[in-house]
Amino acid sequence: MSIRRFLGPYQHLSNSIFIIFFARMVNSAGHFVMPFMVMFLRDKIGLNPEQTGYYMMLAAFAYVPGSIAGGKLADILGRKRIFILFQSLAACSFIPCAFLESSMLIPWLLILSSFFSGAAGPANSAMVADLTKSTNRKEAYSLLYMGHNLGFAIGPLAAGFLYRNYLPWIFIGDAFTSFVSIFLVAKFIPETKPDLEKKEIHEELSHNEHAETGSFIAALLKRPVLCIFMLMIALYSFIYVQHHFTLPLQLEEVFGEKDASYYGMIMTTNALTVVFCTTLVTHLTLKLKPIFCVGLGGLFYGIGFGMLFGINHFYLYILSTFIWTLGEILVSTNGMAFVANNTPISHRGRFNAIFPIIAEAGHAVGPYLTGKYLLSHSLRSVWRLAFFGSLSVACLLFLLQMMESMRSPEINREQEQI
Repeated sequence: MSIRRFLGPYQHLSNSIFIIFFARMVNSAGHFVMPFMVMFLRDKIGLNPEQTGYYMMLAAFAYVPGSIAGGKLADILGRKRIFILFQSLAACSFIPCAFLESSMLIPWLLILSSFFSGAAGPANSAMVADLTKSTNRKEAYSLLYMGHNLGFAIGPLAAGFLYRNYLPWIFIGDAFTSFVSIFLVAKFIPETKPDLEKKEIHEELSHNEHAETGSFIAALLKRPVLCIFMLMIALYSFIYVQHHFTLPLQLEEVFGEKDASYYGMIMTTNALTVVFCTTLVTHLTLKLKPIFCVGLGGLFYGIGFGMLFGINHFYLYILSTFIWTLGEILVSTNGMAFVANNTPISHRGRFNAIFPIIAEAGHAVGPYLTGKYLLSHSLRSVWRLAFFGSLSVACLLFLLQMMESMRSPEINREQEQI
């Protein structure tokens, strides 16, 4: 107990959550292949940009049916066995790539791995929802978010060295770290799928977590606030992806040949802010509702991205990055907590499959639509749209929070009558 006191807001989480934290950190640290997939397809296999984009698109699309299938299976067969099965298949898909040199089989194996990874994801997310309650989910998702980013801060550095010197090892290393994370889950975490026949399980749940007998669509339509929330998250992701698309273009326009090094420094600032500020942000917002915190994240997005409209000094770009990264922390950690708090216990796998797909929709279409917009508008005008868009979404989320607060007393009275 004395050791747990040093864990701050995470001290009341179960041991299983800490096991998942280490498993995700190890898995992210070995995330070697996908960050270098574009370079590999072009440099080693010799594909042209159009062909490379085609296979990248197929890999992204393969994740979607995998996620949907994995979510359904996790609700039927259990979280642990589905996670172990598909994460193992994803890892095994990498191993042949280490020995195929420049074979055209490699892109298809990577697409297959993306499908299997998509199937493993909802089971892992549902496991977290099973192991937590509405009172401690913010802390749990904060810890797991930090673990992912700690690992990811290491992975690309190691992968960059391996790519230039020991190419086959990026595939073997990725597979190995996946198997380590699988071992941690298999050895130390029991099956978490709830037994819906046990009455005491339902007594511990909030109103929106009660089991549903209908389909996923029927369960989702009974939760209009969650539907609107998912749409707002998709709009946020459209704004957030601009740091990958519009920001590098602006750095090139403002700083010329220094753009690459400056963008690297900005990404380092983003990573360091996540690592060192996630615990503090979680502690400061612990008593605030998740949906309010996601709205608050939009205010930080608005300020951080909006100030890019009129700045030229690089230190202000660093300040901007720090501000919008605080928004990223708030949105990422509280978004999943809100979804888990509003997901029926009987459909957790399926809800955790569809939420990332909707949330990533903005990432998928953002660069394309922004590129179309830039054909007739200036780069900096994108940030003006980001500013007003972020504030608008934040205001809508605050309004949703007010509506939820007004509904809560009515729901409590209904439950007391039952």
